[in-house]
Amino acid sequence: MNTRKSVQSFKDFLRLTDWRLLVFLLLVMNVKLVVKLVAILFIYLIRPNFHFGLKNSGSRLPLFYIAAPAIALFNFFIYRELWNIPYSVALIIAIGYCLIAFAVIHQLKLATEINSPLVISNTLILFFIINAAVSFLTLSRIMIETGNFNPYRYQGEFQKYFISTGDYIKGISFDTSTTNALINAAGVIYFLNKKNIAMLLLCMATLLLTTSNFTNLAVMAILFFTFLFNSDKLQKSLIIICIAFFAFFMAQVSPQNNKYLNTTIARLMGKEVPKEKWVRPVPVTEKPDSILTAEEKKEKFAQFYIDSMALQLANKPPRTNKNETVVRDLTTGVLVIPEPSIHSAPFQHKRDTTTEQKKLIGFIEENKNLVAPDTIELVKEQKLGKLLSAKQSVDFMSHHPYQLAAGTGAGNFSSKLAFKTAALGITGNYPSSLKYINSNFEKNHLSLYLSVFINDTGLHSVFNTPNSAYDQLLTEYGIIGLALFAFFYFGFFMRSKLSYGWQILALLAAALFIEYWFEQLSVLILFELLLFLNIKEKDTKEEWKKK
Repeated sequence: MNTRKSVQSFKDFLRLTDWRLLVFLLLVMNVKLVVKLVAILFIYLIRPNFHFGLKNSGSRLPLFYIAAPAIALFNFFIYRELWNIPYSVALIIAIGYCLIAFAVIHQLKLATEINSPLVISNTLILFFIINAAVSFLTLSRIMIETGNFNPYRYQGEFQKYFISTGDYIKGISFDTSTTNALINAAGVIYFLNKKNIAMLLLCMATLLLTTSNFTNLAVMAILFFTFLFNSDKLQKSLIIICIAFFAFFMAQVSPQNNKYLNTTIARLMGKEVPKEKWVRPVPVTEKPDSILTAEEKKEKFAQFYIDSMALQLANKPPRTNKNETVVRDLTTGVLVIPEPSIHSAPFQHKRDTTTEQKKLIGFIEENKNLVAPDTIELVKEQKLGKLLSAKQSVDFMSHHPYQLAAGTGAGNFSSKLAFKTAALGITGNYPSSLKYINSNFEKNHLSLYLSVFINDTGLHSVFNTPNSAYDQLLTEYGIIGLALFAFFYFGFFMRSKLSYGWQILALLAAALFIEYWFEQLSVLILFELLLFLNIKEKDTKEEWKKK
């Protein structure tokens, strides 16, 4: 009888799911722009609705996506130096990003209008399950590849994984691990409020796998605030479990991320952090056979033989190094030389220049004055790139007050578009014949980015990139852009009736510090759907009360 009920419940669940919306979400969240365009074409073919409902007061959709292109066009017409073909193409792309985002948010709103909250909720459950499945499959592949149950502690293959394991857990978007982290962070907030224990724990586990320290801190802060001011007994218990999960993961599964997080927090607070000591060159006798060439293996064998004979003659216990002693097999009487541990420090973390770094170095050599020596010194002193980029933006705007109102123009100082049109391959390919680099971007954020990414990979994190939506709004759209964003985007949702939507908005406000999410067309899509769903739930609840 219970089995029959379970089967019927599952059938009802599948029946009460918006499969068109699910397919749309899975496609539009993909990192490839062409896949996003296919997703938009797909959803408009099956739901050909163009009633946007834009109004000055009580607009159906946020007007920000219309206001931003207007500012970009205004800057284009007032700055004559922008009247060239490469920038004209860049401007068209900038407007295209806004129009795509607007087309997407219209369909998200439409989905909540034509479906019940239960249908949207079921669709979201399937979305998060699929995303978690892809994430855990990726982790399983890494575990098989390394032959290690916990790759977050595995230091072999020159620390290919280890502290960077989370970077490979990209989820259904196949974008960065930070994208996956924020997707699951939104899931944690949503399912906590729905008291869906299984989905809450699944999203929390997937979030931890990404090892996104920024997202983890943001989620912990929101959970703590929720625990104090907006939760019942069950939710408080679930929050404690989530915090315990986080503490266990950082202490036992990935302690090196815990160390990195503490170091980053110390830098944010302006404290001095000891620089990492340079690792000494590794003798061939201390390297594992798995990474040696045939010639090096012969050299290692000969060296061990010579060392063993010398130690025997000296009547001392033979040693491979200061930590390992050669022992004699009691059965055969043969001397056994223990393999050096792949987890020992000397032969970890390759410092070789990567292909990407060589490309950046080549670009710098072509542009001799691009990277300022003082910027490189600040990076070497391990100053956080986010703070340096913010200082660059504030300094620039203070010295160019005439651009403070409407900014420098789209793609001219701080944006995904600015990096894309530089034709460096940083945010996808771009034709070199249309390459466009504004001097303001070149002297500031591009110089900083190059200074960070030609250095050690330990500096390559969201805390060191200049990427920030707030930075983009201030420098490229000015005070007017920031004001329109606050009023026509945040204000649009804040004027609605929200419950857990306030927590989603808080997470969004934090996330905008670390990436150009309006151009990424990924995380914001999920956040907007959850916000529209929360509005629909509140409206539906009020309608029932009236009846």
